[in-house]
Amino acid sequence: MHKGEQALRGVCAAFQRGLVDTVLFKALEAARNEGARTLVLAGGVAANRELRERSAAQAAEHGIRVVVPVFKACTDNASMIAYAGIQRLALGENDLQTLLTSPHTSLPQSTKKGRGKRDAAVGSKTAG
Repeated sequence: MHKGEQALRGVCAAFQRGLVDTVLFKALEAARNEGARTLVLAGGVAANRELRERSAAQAAEHGIRVVVPVFKACTDNASMIAYAGIQRLALGENDLQTLLTSPHTSLPQSTKKGRGKRDAAVGSKTAG
């Protein structure tokens, strides 16, 4: 292997390790703060093998169970949305005349951020 390629692989591995460290720290901290006993990894990020392995081990240290879909079910929604758009465009569909955008659009808060109190109207439903 060429030295440059070796260095690039080292940088990529260190970058991935840092991302996994951060994701796990934040996810486990949130689970502990909320009293969650189960952590679900989903979407494209759940396809990362290092994240899958380390999340199970680190969560177990805190008594938290990790649930991860099978690898082939861990896809990135962006690619699905892009593909759907391409298909619509190929059919001649176009929303440019009816699509409204604004930098002032607001989304309702649906998750608790930080250590504030959860709004009772925003609370999540639990299966049971």
